[in-house]
Amino acid sequence: MISKLRAFSKTKLATLLVAIIIIPFVFWGMGGVFRGGNTNSLVKINNENVSTQDLINYINSSRLTSEIIKENIDNNIIEDLLQNLVSETLLEMEIKDLNISISDKTIFDVITSDKEFLDDNNKFSRIKYEKFLLKNNLSATEFEYRLKKNELNKKLFVYISGGIKSPSFMVNNKYNDENKKIEIEYINLSNIYKKDFTNNDVKKYINENEEKLKIDLIDFKYSVINPTNLIDSDEFNDEFFTKIDEIENYVLNNATIDEINNIYNLEIKKEKNYTVEDNQNPDEIHQIIYNKRNENKIQLIDKNDYYILYEISNLKKILPDVKNINFANKIKKIMYEDNKNQYNKKLILQIENKEFTNNDFNKLKSDNNPSKNTKLTSIKNSEFFTEDSVKLLYSLPKKSFLFMLDKNNNVNLVKILEIYKVNLASNNDLIKKNSIKTNSDQKNELYNSYDNLLNDKYKIVVNQKTLDRFKNHFR
Repeated sequence: MISKLRAFSKTKLATLLVAIIIIPFVFWGMGGVFRGGNTNSLVKINNENVSTQDLINYINSSRLTSEIIKENIDNNIIEDLLQNLVSETLLEMEIKDLNISISDKTIFDVITSDKEFLDDNNKFSRIKYEKFLLKNNLSATEFEYRLKKNELNKKLFVYISGGIKSPSFMVNNKYNDENKKIEIEYINLSNIYKKDFTNNDVKKYINENEEKLKIDLIDFKYSVINPTNLIDSDEFNDEFFTKIDEIENYVLNNATIDEINNIYNLEIKKEKNYTVEDNQNPDEIHQIIYNKRNENKIQLIDKNDYYILYEISNLKKILPDVKNINFANKIKKIMYEDNKNQYNKKLILQIENKEFTNNDFNKLKSDNNPSKNTKLTSIKNSEFFTEDSVKLLYSLPKKSFLFMLDKNNNVNLVKILEIYKVNLASNNDLIKKNSIKTNSDQKNELYNSYDNLLNDKYKIVVNQKTLDRFKNHFR
């Protein structure tokens, strides 16, 4: 959670003045939705409650309209807003617990010295200040409260990490770790893995793995329900939801889809012996039903813009015919991946046990698959290999063996031939730049430790039912 707080502290909201003021909008109709008691609590942090009203106030202070929230409700926008609110609440609790404070005079000095409010003679202009407040629809009290809150946040982070200065040897070591030159020799293992499998190989594999190769076939009926085909309307109104509730009750009482259809005259579609195995681009609704084949046989599913009522009448497991080209190709792909994984696992085990030698490495080379040499000049040098592979390479000593993935997802066996140390040049700008970076890395390590402390110090519990009700208001 502290990572989000750090990000907040670096924004313009956490500078000496709020550079971007968030304009509130009117949040109509939310106040009476949540009433009384524990149902009003969205999150509990130790003994502190974050209520639905707190979240409403937080949204009111943002640029987000109710339309934007509604459009992104399934992209977890409410959860993201709540997480930010919890982060800010936790900050306030920590500031209070550490007894961090700031005087009114400090806030006065911050405002009167900000360039936004200075006239041509660099004097504080009350007129410019008041115009700023009017333009952003803010009262002086509200603006100064936000400013004080941001200054307290800054003081907290100074309290946590202030005064860190990395010694020159650490800056130099950090620079060398990331900019040393590493010469490597590598072999593309893709050309070594077994690729050709005979029909006998395929049949043998099927016989040995028959159960796990069986596929599910289902017979089912379904209907896509919306206001148009249920109540002859374009609106999701009370009449529509009343009928949906009725249908749901029939489902819960084990009525069949045919019985429900007799009452509501639904459009029923049928599928027989359906499986996604034979469909490279399966229909979305078919895919949803197939994925739920091991749940209740009849269900009503809410998809926001429509409902799906379906009933699975039959489910069977079969082993496809090996003469089926798609099935045979699938088996060959599985066999290739199994062979590759076993081969890689064997090599990795040898490397970890220090049993893999230069002779073993050289035996893997051939005229059809020669090794290649290259030199990396920085940990950011990832034009050919993936970024994570390069980071792993830069963490190992000379003569090490490792696997590296290239940008085409090929696995390469790599040997480190030589490492050339690079010292930080006597360039003031470069030294300053790397000092800042090293300090930042040390601060991040400190923040991570502090984050662990906060996780132990504050217990956070989310009231999921209240959160779901809050979200449903926007649907």
